[in-house]
Formats: sequence, C-alpha cells, structure tokens
Amino acid sequence: MITWTCKSFTQLSPAELYNILKLRNEIFVVEQDCVYQDCDDKDQEAWHLTGWQQNRLVAYSRLLPPGLVYEDPSIGRVLTSLTVRRTRVGRELMQRSIDKIYELFGKRPLLIGAQLYLKNFYESFGFVQAGEPYPEDGIEHIKMKLN
Repeated sequence: MITWTCKSFTQLSPAELYNILKLRNEIFVVEQDCVYQDCDDKDQEAWHLTGWQQNRLVAYSRLLPPGLVYEDPSIGRVLTSLTVRRTRVGRELMQRSIDKIYELFGKRPLLIGAQLYLKNFYESFGFVQAGEPYPEDGIEHIKMKLN
C-alpha cells in the first residue's frame, strides 16, 4: 500500500526533501548515468507529489505552475523506485499527478518534456507529441501536450 501526499516546497520537512533529492539522484544521475544539475531553482515554486511505502519514498513527481517552465502547467521529474517498477505504481503516479495539477491550477492544457522512450506511456494518458525529439542531458526527449 502506498500513502500519497502533495506538498509545496515550504511544507516539506528536511527529511522529506532529503528523500526526494536522494531518489531523484538515484534514478536520474546514477541509474540513467546522466550528469546534470538536478537542483534547478524550480523546486521552490513547485508542488511535490510523493508516494511512500513503509516510510520509504517509492514514487515522485514535481508539479510546476504555469509560467515557471512553460506557459502551461507541467509535470516533471516523474519517477518510481526500482522496487515498485512493473507494479503499475508509475501509472497511478501519473494519473494522480494529472488530477492534482488540475486541482491546483485548473483544468487547462499540460505540457511536458518527456524522455522519448516513454512516449507510448504518456500517450496512454492522452498526451500527444508537440515537437520534434531533442537531446537533453544526453537523453532524447520530446515535448508532449495534454489538452
């Protein structure tokens, strides 16, 4: 069973923030072998959706308000721990992310910068390609939009 929370940056405890940054580094830096600056000064304006299993962070996404990255709201840093992959937690995380971003910012288009290999995953939620593939930190990405 997963316990879900969504908090603004100022509502996060130091331990919650540490676990978020630790898991983001575990997935995006170590697992994907990608050296990049994860702390990008957007966390302070974002909402942080977390999924906890037995006091361990296993799922996370960052919900970005309109105007911070794109004109539209955005969902980023979407990840699940290796311990819950292939258990549909990623699907639950994404659906909760969409629902929460609509709750926070109203039902309006969403724009994401998705890793290209996850294109079909995001299409299953109704996202459509909104640009040509582009490299970001050595990984092919694609802009996708949900109207």
